[in-house]
Amino acid sequence: MQASPVSEVKAESGNLQIRQLRWTQPWLWLARGLRDVGRAPGIALFYGLCFWGMALLMGWVFRASPEYVMSMASGCLLVGPFMTMGLYEVSKRLEQGHRPSLAASLTCWDAHLSSMGMLVMVLMVLEMLWGRAALVVFAVSFDTGMPSTAGMLQTVLRPENWEFLLAYVAVGGVFAALVFACTVVALPTILDRDTDALTACITSMRVVGANLGVMGLWGCIITVLVTASLLLYGAGLILVGPLLGCASWHAYRASVDGEARESGD
Repeated sequence: MQASPVSEVKAESGNLQIRQLRWTQPWLWLARGLRDVGRAPGIALFYGLCFWGMALLMGWVFRASPEYVMSMASGCLLVGPFMTMGLYEVSKRLEQGHRPSLAASLTCWDAHLSSMGMLVMVLMVLEMLWGRAALVVFAVSFDTGMPSTAGMLQTVLRPENWEFLLAYVAVGGVFAALVFACTVVALPTILDRDTDALTACITSMRVVGANLGVMGLWGCIITVLVTASLLLYGAGLILVGPLLGCASWHAYRASVDGEARESGD
């Protein structure tokens, strides 16, 4: 039998294996995610409208009361994982040859509530640390006092404040990379294997560590698509949200498994 070209590394927890990924695979994940969206258009539309509604609400809060944006973001962190797990359930059922159900996707998390709760707590802690670090950058950069919320963007985007922008982007990038590494395949692992949150996060970080370049490309693709979708009042999230949700399931299937399979599976 011909040896598989895919290198496999035994996981330290259970029989999970981390696969070495190819540079072309993120585009394959997108294609398969788009196929899943086309096979379950009604369910995808429901989740897409939910993502769009969250974006519109965030935008309205930012314009009306910027001081409550972080609270609103915390709420999105509580709701977001449950919504994305519903999309993973859709792709999982389609992969198994079953017809997906909106009702099943909305309740698929109930068997994994403890793991989901722990993962959400981790995200909340990271968000609070991120917010605290951002406040420190503001305090150090603006020793004359914090800029008012009304003139925040005008103040921070001035050319003379380039050092602040550089520090702010660097701090945000570190935390964003940490969140990405901890969660990129954590939720699909919980759904598929009913692992605890710690095992899921460690598995996710091991995937990123073993495939820094490919997962970095995947993170850039996600960032570009989400940023582009926010144009036209965020309406692009109607498609991009479900697309990335379904594609992320295929990213998990390609990178984590307990048995030897071709990495494109």
